Amino acid sequence: MEQAKIKSMYNLNETIAADLFEDKDYPWEVLPEISDFIKKLGPTLDPEKFEQRGEDIWVAKSAKVFDSAYLNGPLIIDEDAEVRQCAFVRGSAIVGKNCVVGNSTELKNVVLFNNVQVPHYNYVGDSILGYKSHMGAGSITSNVKSDKTLVVVKARDGEQIETGLKKFGAMLGDNVEVGCNSVLNPGTVVCPRSNIYPLSPVRGVIESDSIFKSQDNIVKKN
Repeated sequence: MEQAKIKSMYNLNETIAADLFEDKDYPWEVLPEISDFIKKLGPTLDPEKFEQRGEDIWVAKSAKVFDSAYLNGPLIIDEDAEVRQCAFVRGSAIVGKNCVVGNSTELKNVVLFNNVQVPHYNYVGDSILGYKSHMGAGSITSNVKSDKTLVVVKARDGEQIETGLKKFGAMLGDNVEVGCNSVLNPGTVVCPRSNIYPLSPVRGVIESDSIFKSQDNIVKKN
């Protein structure tokens, strides 16, 4: 499943968390390590650029965090990011440069690469969002299966990978667009430069440069 590997999904120059992905093949392998990684990286950040705002919380001085946003550690908010009104950051989150975490958006155990936008009523949990990916209003990652079994990543050609994870939302590659009010089911992998139609229930691996119209209608971009 080469298309779902880190080297195919992400430009690691576009995240403060590049070292987290070293020596790993697939992006979901980092999910259990995000919290500890933040606790190690935080104290090493340049105090001229970052300030500590409570236990295991580091926020860039150039970032804008609205007073009504809730921040819980471990957490790093990188330079020029914006965390808007009533955002709920539960912890174990890395918010990249120039990211937008919008009103009433909830984050938990995530890495947002630089320039990611989750600007309106999004839930993003146990997920990795690549450079310049964008989730439309109301779109969410569903991170636990209804039967509570471990998540298996499934490609359309029948190949499967057992992740060993109970909680696994979505892996979005660089420059992915997710339409409004879509649900990314547990184990979803959307490869770079793909688009998801609004109101879509998505599961499995969506190949790069695709347009997802429905589970049975996925076309390649021209």
